[in-house]
Amino acid sequence: MGYGGSREEAGRAVGRSGDGGIDGVINEDRLGLDAIYIQAKRWEGSVGEGPIRDFKGALDANGAHKGVFITTSSFTPAAVSAAKNSRSYRIVLIDGARLAELMIQHDLGVSVVDTYQLKRLDSDFFADE
Repeated sequence: MGYGGSREEAGRAVGRSGDGGIDGVINEDRLGLDAIYIQAKRWEGSVGEGPIRDFKGALDANGAHKGVFITTSSFTPAAVSAAKNSRSYRIVLIDGARLAELMIQHDLGVSVVDTYQLKRLDSDFFADE
């Protein structure tokens, strides 16, 4: 999506046991002056307010102010409210539908299966001379 330029080291995965609630970090600019912290959840049920509060705590522990919380499912209204009503943190929520849109838009984890040609009638071909 253009963060950190085109450098491979612009982002890194940190998620593992004991990761402190952070799964990845993306440098927002080439100099690394600001970072966006990521939490990702592969869930079938909706993500509630609790995981958003935990993510805020992880952002605070890392001295961060920006975060993206991604899930393959959806967010409850309480989770959306918890993310929007944060004065200290800017948290963007990406649900499964939006994640699929972004993957298609940025050609990430997708491949072209088929292409189609659309044709229109060439009226000049039928014009009287």
